[in-house]
Amino acid sequence: MTAAHRFRAFAAALAVVAATVAASPVDTGGQTSFPRCRFVEGRFVQPEPLTIDFWDSVKRAFTSRRGPWPDFTPMPPGPPPPRRVEGGDLRVTFVNHSTFLIQVDGLNVLTDPTWAGRSVEVVGVHRRRPPGLRLEDLPPIDAVLISHDHQDHMDLPTLRRLVAAWHPAIYCGLGNAAFLARHGVPGGIDLDWWQQADLAAGVTLTAVPARHHAGRGLFDGDRRLWCGFVLSGPSGEIYFAGDTGWGSHFASIAGRFPRIRLALLPIGGFKPVWYMHEHHLGPADAIRAQRVLGASTSVPMHFGTFPNGDEADGEAVETLRALLAADPGAVCGFEVLENGQALDVAPFHPARAAPGAAENLRWPNPSARR
Repeated sequence: MTAAHRFRAFAAALAVVAATVAASPVDTGGQTSFPRCRFVEGRFVQPEPLTIDFWDSVKRAFTSRRGPWPDFTPMPPGPPPPRRVEGGDLRVTFVNHSTFLIQVDGLNVLTDPTWAGRSVEVVGVHRRRPPGLRLEDLPPIDAVLISHDHQDHMDLPTLRRLVAAWHPAIYCGLGNAAFLARHGVPGGIDLDWWQQADLAAGVTLTAVPARHHAGRGLFDGDRRLWCGFVLSGPSGEIYFAGDTGWGSHFASIAGRFPRIRLALLPIGGFKPVWYMHEHHLGPADAIRAQRVLGASTSVPMHFGTFPNGDEADGEAVETLRALLAADPGAVCGFEVLENGQALDVAPFHPARAAPGAAENLRWPNPSARR
């Protein structure tokens, strides 16, 4: 591990811990079927707070050993997508990282868009693959979904380019719209967990829980809300998880949305597992989430663009494929896309896995993680 890598890992870890320490003294009470974040003394407190502490961050920063990544892998951009998709069809294009173009019911929706050269301006890790689509090849963008304010998911220069080109509505968790406006990105619309917005006639967007954290520095941890989203319309339900670790919210989302046609689930940034598990899904937990959600098609994300965890390039996808091959009857419907690759998603069909298989939703005692 280089000194620069160790510094970046330590700074990122401190940001997580700042949010965790701020939340830890608060009693969040019992779980409900549709959990919500609480806003306590200027910070959001999730029902299942992260348990990592300062010494965990120190351990992670100084014991981290990242697997190999190429400096850069050139790849040609994918072809320009169609202008619109209608008639019950659903097309999803993987741009990179957590950026997808979702085309459904005549709408074009982008998730966590980043065309940036680094995960964080100036100090972040360099991009290792080019965006799978050129921004100028995008069709008109109607809506943008921002899961949280981390720089690799809320890239301000990219958002300014999108606003200049198409003036989309930008949906985000509470407190983010004002932050965006202060930084030259108008059009933000705040949503609380489970709050809905109408995107078009018959098409609604619901912000849903995620187990993660927020903050763009060391001192603004959890001051803005993080979330996932579910798009619901004539052509079905689409779940975009954003960044999230494992938690009981998957069962809550499945209870509210029982016919998820497409789930976009993160698999990268999962090592070291003892540190990342609570706020980043890995391949095993993505399969587990698929089972709980009962989604008929799932597409993995959050891999191959920025080295967010200690796993090597390609390791997240290889692990996912190995786990699926080892138990092919356990779950169906995973489709791994390359940068710029599009998928015409099949109509909803019940997953082969038993619906609502929500066993062991929590970690055991935190001491078992070490």
